[in-house]
Amino acid sequence: MPLREEVSFARDTVKLAGHLFLPDTAGGDDATPVQGVVVAGTWTSVKEQMADRYAEELARRGYAALSFDFTGYGESAGEPRDCESPELKVHDLRAAADYLTAHPAVGDGQLGVLGVCAGAMYVSAFAAEDPRVRSLALVAPWLHDRRICEENYGGPEGIETKKAAAAEARRRYEETGEVTYVPVVSGSDPDAAMPFAIDFYLSEERGGIEQWPNRFAVMAWTGWLDFDAVAIAPQVTAPVLLVHSEDAAIPDGARRFHDNLAGPKNFLWTEGTQFDFYDQAPQVTFAADAAAEHFARTL
Repeated sequence: MPLREEVSFARDTVKLAGHLFLPDTAGGDDATPVQGVVVAGTWTSVKEQMADRYAEELARRGYAALSFDFTGYGESAGEPRDCESPELKVHDLRAAADYLTAHPAVGDGQLGVLGVCAGAMYVSAFAAEDPRVRSLALVAPWLHDRRICEENYGGPEGIETKKAAAAEARRRYEETGEVTYVPVVSGSDPDAAMPFAIDFYLSEERGGIEQWPNRFAVMAWTGWLDFDAVAIAPQVTAPVLLVHSEDAAIPDGARRFHDNLAGPKNFLWTEGTQFDFYDQAPQVTFAADAAAEHFARTL
């Protein structure tokens, strides 16, 4: 069984909380260092939802894998709470890499990163700017640009409506300190970030856990909608593995990202919905096996 340590590290002055999963052979003082992987879950998530699952699976396969709560989420510090910021999440990934590469269980200071869904955008942006990242694995990756956002958020008018709401929420926050929230997931609230009854997030047996408050800061829409992951691809030179399904979210974005990558790349297609890749055994096992093999070849 993998070993799990509760850890913390700092990004500037903000304390971030994480779980470090180690192979059961890595616990002794004389153990041989292993390769490290930082794991990022999808947008709005906490580590206990999908990042822990993949980190533990990678530890079973011989890696030291770090999952953590981003700034303002879960057990990590930071204000405002539950506010999605691609730029800030990339900074957090750098701090996580600093911690993991300095850990005595990890060898040679080089690492892999794995991102699930929107985590794929963040780890790709991080890899594009940090040469320590020697390999990427992107699982059910959500990789959007303006075109994909228009297709998924009501066209240009829908995007401008969300950005106007974000601007008003930002103004309110700056004037009063109050954060305007909507649900992340809801089958009844059309203003929810994902206005659908998604079982993964609504089931307590899956992702609807107490650590996750199911709220989305409205002022975060602008940063999310303006983030262009497809444009990042030509800057990524490390080897990249993508694991996806035609029945998962926006496979077209993953294809275009893959086509524009500058370095070695491999695309594996399998079956399953987007949310199957978060916690269901066939999809998680397939993706973890593929990621471990990819890291073995490229780290």
